[in-house]
Amino acid sequence: MHISKNIVVFVLIVIDVLLVISILLQQREGGLSTVFGGEGQMYRQKRGLAKGLHYFTIVLVVLFGALSIVVLFLK
Repeated sequence: MHISKNIVVFVLIVIDVLLVISILLQQREGGLSTVFGGEGQMYRQKRGLAKGLHYFTIVLVVLFGALSIVVLFLK
């Protein structure tokens, strides 16, 4: 395996770990109360850290997809 492919795979693994962490840190909208018939129709806008984490997760997903495609074409 070439050194460039090793670097891309390592970066991909780091992005994978960051993506899992960022998804787990986000709050769920409805919670368990909506499962048992509670009111879950309230919409709240993301603010502050939650909004930044949301955008960070989107960037990580795009990077994950792009690097996954790059790995396919590296020899």
